[in-house]
Amino acid sequence: MKRREWLATAATLSSFAALGGLAGCAAPALRGTGDLGVVIGRANGTLYLVDTTAQALIGEVPGLGDLSHASVVFSRDGLFAYVFGRDGGLTKVNLLERRITRRIMQAGNSIGGAISADGTLVAAQNYTPGGVKVFDARTLELLADIPAEYAPGKLSRVVGLVDLPARRFAYSLFDANAIWVTDCSDPKNPRTTKFENIGRQPYDALVTPNGRHYIAGLFGEDGLAQLDLWAAEPKVQRILGGYGKGQEPLPVYKMPHLRGWAVAGRRAYLPAIGRHEVLVVDTETWAEVGRIPVAGQPVFVMARPDGRQVWVNFSVPDYHRVQVIDTQSQTIVQTLEPGKAVLHMEFTPRGEAVWISSRDDNRVSVIDTQSLATRARLDVPAPSGIFFTARAARVGF
Repeated sequence: MKRREWLATAATLSSFAALGGLAGCAAPALRGTGDLGVVIGRANGTLYLVDTTAQALIGEVPGLGDLSHASVVFSRDGLFAYVFGRDGGLTKVNLLERRITRRIMQAGNSIGGAISADGTLVAAQNYTPGGVKVFDARTLELLADIPAEYAPGKLSRVVGLVDLPARRFAYSLFDANAIWVTDCSDPKNPRTTKFENIGRQPYDALVTPNGRHYIAGLFGEDGLAQLDLWAAEPKVQRILGGYGKGQEPLPVYKMPHLRGWAVAGRRAYLPAIGRHEVLVVDTETWAEVGRIPVAGQPVFVMARPDGRQVWVNFSVPDYHRVQVIDTQSQTIVQTLEPGKAVLHMEFTPRGEAVWISSRDDNRVSVIDTQSLATRARLDVPAPSGIFFTARAARVGF
């Protein structure tokens, strides 16, 4: 009887408090984090918090340093955002409390990072000094420092860092023409497997949604380098070699990004570096099966979550445009002009809308992906990257 009476009393008090029945003790508002996201304030070192359901700004967190090339990953529960700043800062932000919980300066120049599949480790990829550092996700205590030393006294810039299953990270060495895979099962004693001579100047990379293939784009030559992580003896092979067919490439004003990973069915859509084309690839054979001419040099080529559409933005001088590709017909069905200097796009988890940042117009546009009408416009100073907490459940994001 005593236990039943205690449970009944506790339930009554909880209900009473939830209804605001305790004088002077208003119950705090409770909410989940599944429809939250952040927008990078590129010019003022501020993280802007957004609600994707309300399509509204709900707060801001200043004091994050140089965010001119910033990226974000999320804790498994979506409560914390880890922000990697260009100045080497790594900042842990509580999205519900809207405050910085920890900030460290871990390098001189950093361009991104990843979080392990189990959510316990955060890794930063660094230009200066070249290498990867691994931190405890809870405390940001440094657990491992992995210099990207490819010759005595020479450190490479690191790009394309992604998480893999089983507390592993894959990344590329721009200056060393290499891919490294580091096993952090014991983070204080990391084990690195090195793949050399994979192609000239890997500039960015992605991992397929199933965690099997790590693919690095090459700046120094036409083609990509692919590593099959499921193979008994993994090795790198070249795919899409010589896609330029000897043509003189155009000047590259902004590096393409591969991290959006546009996959629709068994086709992948990738930016062709130095060309006004999107390459279409069969993900079973990794052979080119088509090309789609586009308005400029593509930067992000991103698939709507259901794979029916692929959205593309561009470098200068075409960076005010966004084009929509229908993956059934393999044609462009719409060209939008959401604002000057489109830097980033992010789909809502089920793809009913896409959020687009326009840096030079100081706004973020929310576009309906069915009607292609603008649902909302948010005023954000010099916005760049947009990141939603749904990324917490995806490999390589």
